[in-house]
Amino acid sequence: MKISVQREDFDLSREVKLISGKTAVGAVASFVGLVREVPMTLEHYPGMTERAIAAIVEEARGRWAVMDCTVIHRYGALAAGDQMTGLGPLWSGSGQPPARGAQSSTSDSAWPASRR
Repeated sequence: MKISVQREDFDLSREVKLISGKTAVGAVASFVGLVREVPMTLEHYPGMTERAIAAIVEEARGRWAVMDCTVIHRYGALAAGDQMTGLGPLWSGSGQPPARGAQSSTSDSAWPASRR
């Protein structure tokens, strides 16, 4: 599992390629959260943010056959249209729908960064 909380933008397709090289992988679902209409500033509390994201990923692992996961969450000043979050979970060949795990892991209330 990779959790990155960072100011800089990210390339989710690059991240998905890095984690999807396992032959047991049956599906990769990815999600990118974007800043809507109004610029925002996201704060980051080192340690707390990463622990909260890890707990969300572990909950998803308990509910779905998640093999591995990369989560990227940005902080700082973000403009409308900027990427804010990126999620790239891997599933085994269990036949479980990957989008459900990604959807569950990205609910608005799940993320610990705060808007102001």
